[in-house]
Amino acid sequence: MNSPRAGQPAGPSDLVDVPKLVTAYFEVHPDPGEAAQRVSFGTSGHRGSAFTATFNEDHIAATTQAICDYRVGHAIGGPLYLGVDTHALSEPAQVTALEVLAANGVRVLRDARDGYTPTPALSRAILVHNAFGQGPRADGIVVTPSHNPPSDGGFKYNPPDGGPAGTDITRWIQDRANALLAAGLAGVGRIPYARAITADTVGRFDFLHQYVSALDQAVDLDAIKAAGVRIGADPLGGASVAYWGAIGERYGLDLTVVNPAVDPTFRFMTLDWDGKIRMDCSSPSAMAGLIARQHDFTIATGNDTDAVRHGIVTPDGGLLNPNHYLAVAIDYLYGHRTGWPAAATVGKTLVSSSMIDRVTEGLGRRLLEVPVGFKWFVPGLLDGSVAFGGEESAGASFLQRNGSVWTTDKDGIILALLASEITAVTGRSPSELYRGLTARYGDPAYARIDTAATREQKAALGQLSPDQVTADRLAGEKITAVLTAAPGNGAPIGGIKVVAESGWFAARPSGTEDVYKLYAESFRGPGQLAAIQDEARTIVAAALG
Repeated sequence: MNSPRAGQPAGPSDLVDVPKLVTAYFEVHPDPGEAAQRVSFGTSGHRGSAFTATFNEDHIAATTQAICDYRVGHAIGGPLYLGVDTHALSEPAQVTALEVLAANGVRVLRDARDGYTPTPALSRAILVHNAFGQGPRADGIVVTPSHNPPSDGGFKYNPPDGGPAGTDITRWIQDRANALLAAGLAGVGRIPYARAITADTVGRFDFLHQYVSALDQAVDLDAIKAAGVRIGADPLGGASVAYWGAIGERYGLDLTVVNPAVDPTFRFMTLDWDGKIRMDCSSPSAMAGLIARQHDFTIATGNDTDAVRHGIVTPDGGLLNPNHYLAVAIDYLYGHRTGWPAAATVGKTLVSSSMIDRVTEGLGRRLLEVPVGFKWFVPGLLDGSVAFGGEESAGASFLQRNGSVWTTDKDGIILALLASEITAVTGRSPSELYRGLTARYGDPAYARIDTAATREQKAALGQLSPDQVTADRLAGEKITAVLTAAPGNGAPIGGIKVVAESGWFAARPSGTEDVYKLYAESFRGPGQLAAIQDEARTIVAAALG
């Protein structure tokens, strides 16, 4: 249930004690014998809090050394781009990482302006360096927990393909890091910070200039300028804070940075659905401040702290549901990007709305439906066979206007700018265009809920087989498919998806909490959605025994 304070401004009691948090980062040491305190790479790297012994100096030292060892084993000898966001733990974690990287002789490039680095800017830096195909390959690390609360830290590795590391890579790094933790960090190379920052192998790179100067290759910024679209951009205190001002200035846009403040307590946020501070630009509660100004701008946008997520606010629709905007973006892009390959597919995660399926069919394009995790889109975005890849959690990226790769990680900045391009070119807001899609394809009701589950139940859910689902009907309709592997690439989904003619549900275990996530959708309205959710719980319970 939602907190009664959801959407209200944060108060003093909601703020993290930053000095205590940073002290805990250095002074609290994880117990390698406790599973919860080991390094654990989810879909977006290792995340945790120094207060709970899940994100501490030992974790970062061990993980960085593991990445160094991985680089040696895979002949990755080019520069490692190092970026950070604005969370309180990001700076101390960057210091630890730099000490280990320098001791291992890794060529490190960090921000030339001593600023913050959005993940898409780092992804693009890796791709541009590696595009020539000559010399040692580059990779990168972003120190960020994305939209997580201020007490959390995060550590992500992007290999030479520029995208989120795949399961094989993260499992190797995770296992090596945990072995180093168990050995008391024996085998971790490290030198003092004062020596690290002056090492010949440590240099600077202008992420902002490279990224911003190329943006018109992905988005029609001239059309936005010509139409006089009034843009309000809220970085939510994150790494895109300097980027938005630079974008407006370079391209002559009517763009206001709604909140240029950076504060590791994020005291300027409104509370999320559960009463916590969380920089989730897809949440109406976390975006309440920007939603209150929806009539001040033609398009208002938000990003999470490393700018991989987007939130779109329009005067006529408020904050768009992420699934709705993905459908609009796909319909627009594949109809207006004449430089894109004719055979390029539409990529979606299997828990995203089936509205995308219907839009894709209407466009005459092929759908690539993959498990949760943006990593599945990386090969296609890299070679142009996937022109757009999107997740239900407001993360997406797409090709440049000429059909070549832009980023292989999620890019909330280009998705935010695209909303202004769509408005400029069509004369209609994304929310208005979505209503047009519902008139054509139907109006789905979609929801995600979390249900308590033990670790044993979560493990069982992740290993279900289709024959364990004995039901043959879902909310009065015949079940047409029971999936434990994604249709697009055959990869295990780590859960189950049950499909009927006009509705579906998917259940998968959370990687960080003792819950399983239940996604459901119905094209026959909220009543059938509720029935699907009720029956889904029964089906899952029966399958789990």
